[in-house]
Amino acid sequence: MESTSFLSAFVLLLLVTDPFGSLPIFVSQMRNVAPQRRTIVVVREIAVAFCVLFAFMLFGRQFLHVMHLSETSLGIAGGVILFLIALRMVFPAPHGNGADHPTDEPFVVPLAIPLIAGPSALATVLLLVSREPARLWEWVTALALTMIVCALTLAFAEKISHWLGERVTTAFERLMGLVLTAIAVQMLLDGIRDYISSLV
Repeated sequence: MESTSFLSAFVLLLLVTDPFGSLPIFVSQMRNVAPQRRTIVVVREIAVAFCVLFAFMLFGRQFLHVMHLSETSLGIAGGVILFLIALRMVFPAPHGNGADHPTDEPFVVPLAIPLIAGPSALATVLLLVSREPARLWEWVTALALTMIVCALTLAFAEKISHWLGERVTTAFERLMGLVLTAIAVQMLLDGIRDYISSLV
């Protein structure tokens, strides 16, 4: 299986966490939060998401061992999940994101989990570490940089949404979805190739 570069890991994590695609949901969830509390909420939710993803990085291999899962099966499953996420980015639901309007401050759900640390992000960090465990701290650094980008994006969510406009935001999310689709297909092809090689 081909080695993953630090930059490609960072881009992949950024795509699966999808901070720009999360802007409409985030703005909706934060609408009833006092302005002076919003920065605190962003930092808290990003910290929770980072801790969850970091835990999966540290204990991912043990999880695979306990569940009797191979890296090949994880790669194929990760590709399927990313593909489904990408399809929703390219072809969003007719009624938008389906975000409701909360009456109080969001806590962990749905911002940290699953908005940031969702199934695709969990599968991605697990896959990165299972492929090349010796580069764990490279993946942790890529994850940390991704969380910083997510934090900055969400902290200025309302300004970004207003500045870009709904059409530009939607177009950007679909472009990210297209790139993620290509990554997902490549992961599927790599997994299938490894499986065939193991049979031979």
